[in-house]
Amino acid sequence: MTVTACGTMGEVKASRLIGFLAAAALVVAGCGNDDEPDAAPPTATDFPGAEPPGTGPPHTESPEPDSTTPHVTASPPSTPVPGPVEPTDVEELATGLDAPWSIAFLPDGDALVSQRDAGTVVHVSQDGEQTEVGEVPGVDGDVEGGLLGIAFDPESPETLYAYATMGSENQVVRTTYTDGEFGEFETVLDGIPASSRHNGGRIVFGPDGMLYVATGDAGDGSNSPDLDTLAGKILRVTPDGDIPGDNPLGDSPIYSYGHRNVQGLAFDDDAQLWASEFGDSTADELNLIEPGGDYGWPDVEGIAENDEYIDPELEWPVADASPSGLAYVAQTLFMASLRGSVLWQIPLSDGEVGDPEEFIGDYGRLRDAAVAPDGSLWVLTNNTDGRRDPNQGDDRILRITVE
Repeated sequence: MTVTACGTMGEVKASRLIGFLAAAALVVAGCGNDDEPDAAPPTATDFPGAEPPGTGPPHTESPEPDSTTPHVTASPPSTPVPGPVEPTDVEELATGLDAPWSIAFLPDGDALVSQRDAGTVVHVSQDGEQTEVGEVPGVDGDVEGGLLGIAFDPESPETLYAYATMGSENQVVRTTYTDGEFGEFETVLDGIPASSRHNGGRIVFGPDGMLYVATGDAGDGSNSPDLDTLAGKILRVTPDGDIPGDNPLGDSPIYSYGHRNVQGLAFDDDAQLWASEFGDSTADELNLIEPGGDYGWPDVEGIAENDEYIDPELEWPVADASPSGLAYVAQTLFMASLRGSVLWQIPLSDGEVGDPEEFIGDYGRLRDAAVAPDGSLWVLTNNTDGRRDPNQGDDRILRITVE
């Protein structure tokens, strides 16, 4: 395994770069980095890449920004929790979930979990008891589409937002959640191109109270640098779906562009936005997001050292990652990986990105990681979504103690 660092928080080490190029050469020989089926089911301890070499499409799963546009960033917490931290104990909290995709915590420590293919939401208590809440109406997607990210508005804790494929487009909708039931649903944001692959889907509220939405390029790389489409972007809107006056590109919800398929979003203690992103055939990425920034897809992939685009802070050979959900706690990022089938621990301290380490390699594909109110991590496995034969008990929620 090789991980390469770059950008403002790291320098490329020659030995690691050589290792990366060797690994990348093997991948380029014919293995795309998609959220797609394997050719053969894995064993309980063998979780290979998401697609065999040479089959299917590649890995799926511009104007300059206006420098005069002001951008207001929320003040970071005055006393961040010390870190970095590492996983210690792992327990299976819940089993039998159906293609789970995203976790949204309630104030009491219970959570809602979206199930992509069924278009349903399940309530999971802190002791693992499951109760189906209901369907999100209108969900209509296949392969990588369906019911994806969910998030509660911190300023309105009973308001749940969901990102879902609704036929030819992806939408963000919202509803109320009270007494275990949904209220009426309304559309907050629509017009996001949808496809069987590359739908993005992660949503998160920032410290500034705005809603951040990750989209994919809908299988067409030319969408990513095109500022006339919402595909291949990170979007920033108000909780009502309006465009904030301080967005970096004027009267546009686009916050950053040139993305292929962002699947994870997380803010750190300094109110900086991090994003995990599927590469194509060479490199998966961890990006530090700059307002109005162009991240280069489809012209570049991974660390290109091209002044026209923003390089990722870290990159992985595609066999080691296929990054999905991203969580931040105590100067540490935790990144769930599908093809890599591990939880990556990425220390952030003293303004530097440290060397990532692998944890939890025995449960197959990992879709999401989220920090619970008690400080533990909940991690979703993702082995029942048609990509491989699930093991008994899949899919699961793992609860992980970090110290």
